[in-house]
Amino acid sequence: MERAKSSVFRRGTKVGFILILWVAIAWLLYPLITLDSVDMENAKEYLYRSAIGIAFMLMLFGKTIFDLLFPQAISKRMSLINTIFLTLYCVTVASGIIFMVSRMIVLFLKSADTGFPF
Repeated sequence: MERAKSSVFRRGTKVGFILILWVAIAWLLYPLITLDSVDMENAKEYLYRSAIGIAFMLMLFGKTIFDLLFPQAISKRMSLINTIFLTLYCVTVASGIIFMVSRMIVLFLKSADTGFPF
């Protein structure tokens, strides 16, 4: 009984940590999502903040790829639903990274037009 509670608690803390990490990433990347309202005076702060958010997304992407290609329980087969979910999650994170990098490029080009150097 104790072992089952411990396992549920560990799984809950892992899920909670990932959710907190995604909330932090959303906060870091929020200026890129609302790019039209970004002030060029704060562009350097947004650049650093967004770079940290994208770095976290890259770490989550790498972890997901690793989990997909090298499952923890090698002796057991991974279920089809788990594989499909991880694949969709991986594609979603990759498209989010591409979207955010493209928004950073747009911010850079906007700042280059206004003559504001980073």
